[in-house]
Amino acid sequence: MLHGLYLMALVAEAMSAALAAGRRDMDWFGVAMLGSITALGGGSCRDILLGRHPLSWVAHPSLLLLTGGAALGTVLIARHVARLHRTFLLLDAVGLVVFTLIGCDLARAMGLSVAVAVVSGMITGCFGGVLRDILCNEVPLLFRSEIYASVSLAVGMLYLGALRFGVPHDITVVAAMVAGLGLRLTAIARGWAFPVFRWRGA
Repeated sequence: MLHGLYLMALVAEAMSAALAAGRRDMDWFGVAMLGSITALGGGSCRDILLGRHPLSWVAHPSLLLLTGGAALGTVLIARHVARLHRTFLLLDAVGLVVFTLIGCDLARAMGLSVAVAVVSGMITGCFGGVLRDILCNEVPLLFRSEIYASVSLAVGMLYLGALRFGVPHDITVVAAMVAGLGLRLTAIARGWAFPVFRWRGA
């Protein structure tokens, strides 16, 4: 189940990145690059920090074709894709949760501590978007007031905590996904946000 959702999330992230590239007037090469970097960047950052090689897209080059192709395909249907704003918000939330669970699982399989596994999940879930925003010359969503990274942290802690207490894996995955999606979508619908720090002094 997670693998299918993972592939769907990769495509969704690449397509949303393509729209961001279009708003920055990038050429087709830039669109494909931004799509792949956004979709695969979080996992690549995680693997580099954890010393895990080869990187996912090096071991499976088809992921580059999938994400780059999804981004380029978005160019052809951008007018229709742009209308699916709510769908993309849902898919982005799914991607955040799925990437987080995968990042936690990989760190756990390496025998790393719970704290490192939670951070690994957050990096996997969030840092592709950070790279996208940096390349688009925007303040990354992770550093703004939206409840985003905190959802990833909550999902990771719930997932690893439940496993530690002996809850079956499949039940834990479903519970973490429901909780993560519920929190993220509720935050979007109700406009929940953290306080921001503003300083205009000398």
